[in-house]
Amino acid sequence: MHGRHAGHDAPRDAAPPVFHVKDEHAHEGASTALGFWIYLMSDCLIFAVLFATYGVLGTSYAGGPTPKELFDLKLVALNTSMLLFSSITYGFAMLAMEKGRTGQTQGWLFITLLFGLAFLGIELFEFAHLIHEGAGPWRSAFLSSFFTLVGTHGLHVTFGSVWLVTLMIQVARRGLIPANRRRLMCLSMFWHFLDVIWIGVFTYVYLMGALR
Repeated sequence: MHGRHAGHDAPRDAAPPVFHVKDEHAHEGASTALGFWIYLMSDCLIFAVLFATYGVLGTSYAGGPTPKELFDLKLVALNTSMLLFSSITYGFAMLAMEKGRTGQTQGWLFITLLFGLAFLGIELFEFAHLIHEGAGPWRSAFLSSFFTLVGTHGLHVTFGSVWLVTLMIQVARRGLIPANRRRLMCLSMFWHFLDVIWIGVFTYVYLMGALR
């Protein structure tokens, strides 16, 4: 009798911890997503301030060169395409992740990284060229606000690239475990957020600047 009760009690005693662990994973995932959304909103405020600052100072040339004289729209369009392509390839990486294909996920992440590094390389080339031409951030309020806005975005892309490499290493070591999937989702939101910000920079700073 006692043996039968013990046998029946064991499954009942073992079941709750299993569901408890699942609940913990679900709660952790929801908390991570919420925390990251809050971070993105704070980043939006930072870029809103930088855009507003550029809007105020963007016509203060101090007798120096104007946006129309400085900006190479073909180069900037090429740079924009690098970031947009990186967003597309990251989307493919997420699709591969949903199917559990680790190798394909890693491959698309690597291509995304290459596009991100190409974007940074072109941006650094543009900055170096402007400084070489005497149009550094110290030249005028317009250039100070320009370098601050575009440079801040570039720093975010740099951080995203480092984060991407870190996640690729973690996926290579541990596979597409739930924790890595959550991290890849967070980076996906961050990467697409940077694309949206850059479209604003390209339109407001470069295109409108070329029309002044």
